[in-house]
Amino acid sequence: MKSRNHDKKNLSFLVLVAVLVAFFCYATSTTFAEPFSTAMPTIVDPRYKISVLVSGSDFHGIHGLTFDSLDTIYTGSVAGQTIYKVCPETGKIQVYVGPPYGVADDLEFGPDGRLYWTTMPVGKVYCKSADGAITTLAEGLPGTNALAFNQEGRLFVSQVFMGDALWEIDLSGGKNNRKVAESLGGLNGFDFGPDGKIYGPLWFKRAVARVDPESGQIEVVADGFQVPAAANFDSKGNLYVVDSAAGEVIRVDVKTGEKTLVAKVDPSIDNLAINSKDRLFITNMANNGIYEIDTNTGKARTVVEGKLACPGGIAVTSENGSDTLHLADLFSYRKVDGFTGKFTTVARSLHAAGPYIVEYPMSVSIQGNTVILTSWFTGSVQEMDRVTGESKRVLHGFKAPSHALMMTDGSLIVAEMVTGSLLKVTGEKEEDRTVIAKGLIVPTYLSFISSDAVFVTEYLAGTVARIDLGSGEKTIVASGLSMPEGIAVNTDGKLLVVETGTRMLTEIDPATGAVKPIAINLAAGMSSFPGGAPPGVITGVAVSDSGSIYVTGDIENVIYKITPK
Repeated sequence: MKSRNHDKKNLSFLVLVAVLVAFFCYATSTTFAEPFSTAMPTIVDPRYKISVLVSGSDFHGIHGLTFDSLDTIYTGSVAGQTIYKVCPETGKIQVYVGPPYGVADDLEFGPDGRLYWTTMPVGKVYCKSADGAITTLAEGLPGTNALAFNQEGRLFVSQVFMGDALWEIDLSGGKNNRKVAESLGGLNGFDFGPDGKIYGPLWFKRAVARVDPESGQIEVVADGFQVPAAANFDSKGNLYVVDSAAGEVIRVDVKTGEKTLVAKVDPSIDNLAINSKDRLFITNMANNGIYEIDTNTGKARTVVEGKLACPGGIAVTSENGSDTLHLADLFSYRKVDGFTGKFTTVARSLHAAGPYIVEYPMSVSIQGNTVILTSWFTGSVQEMDRVTGESKRVLHGFKAPSHALMMTDGSLIVAEMVTGSLLKVTGEKEEDRTVIAKGLIVPTYLSFISSDAVFVTEYLAGTVARIDLGSGEKTIVASGLSMPEGIAVNTDGKLLVVETGTRMLTEIDPATGAVKPIAINLAAGMSSFPGGAPPGVITGVAVSDSGSIYVTGDIENVIYKITPK
């Protein structure tokens, strides 16, 4: 009887906890948003009809996460420039800090109750108090990435990818920050151990290390990872590590370095956090999702997830009456069925090399069996095999490349936003790059006219221009457009351009320059983060052999399908 009463008490306690959690999440339903609802644009050209091929979602790739005193999740999106509050039970979402301050890569609550976060591309460290005031604690540190407080309430921040150092941040706001160490090897999401030392992954050394916060001395604790991304301790002193490339959650014995696989999930894990009840949660930037991992069974529970993360450029191939979309989804390269919207992730984004790894693609084009992905963020143009999905080569050193096309001879035409140039690239060396045309005002998207000429959108000039690839001569085809990005040639020879300033799909007659709208109120044209390239995520448009038009919408993470009636 005593044992049975004990079981009844445990059951009652669990029911009470479940009721309280549910009450908290649902009682705040006026604050937390309802499930995402995709908005439908308006067709203004009676020749067409529109549908949503892939529905929208919250977030735009999510990274760090943490918990407040009530175990509510806070998570950050760099591309979305937003920090969100998420109910861990229902997945309901509320914006906590919006653009431009919310460019959060990692975040944590301090002993003072304020939320602190890093802004990797901006190079700043912010904090927000309960009254909503946002304070800049550090700036001029490009690549600000991970942060954590030690037991004494001192704040430490690392630089990764755009720098490689560990800093102690002056919490007074006086910005007298102390450099603890440099050239660590990419100290990513880290935590303080019971011994007061920093434990975190060295991204580029494929190891987890122990770092002395006073001297900066580094000692490897465990190695043999593919791409370790973050590490956190639970209340019992167990260290958990996520391997982004392997898609693994691993428990590490900090005394022996022994590794135990806890869970196997999709690659592109970005971070993890453990709440006050020792429940472990991870983020996946490519899946746009948050998951709870049962550390006993390895089972993953989806808290919230999106179909796409941050759709940009798009291309289409048509075979046997079917359309396959090739999508630069920022944190992955995906293929999407043009009829069902079902997608396949071909390769995922990481700051690493590998056969099925891409470098944060923002635009895409197709030439035969080669897929060309372009990223202004990493200054790269990457060639993928369309059949196998393997990376063939990656060219670096471009100045904010926005789009690239491959010629039949294998050479590339690359648009550079920073220099306002079109380049012809014939090899991997710097001397293999020749300027075809210059003086363009943020050239953004390209489309072939023939083997001798291309159309290009000029984002800030508001024009579509024709560029002769032999002479470099520029001819304005249409002007007065509002932030034009994606461009494609329709089956009738007319141009299709996405004007992100007005969120409109426009048809342009290249012979006369006449402009008329096809669709309005597209969820396209998300602004870039401070210091980023003006277009931010590059909106794409593509036309299939049958005349179906596909347009991406980065604001809502959607793909539209516009078809002739």
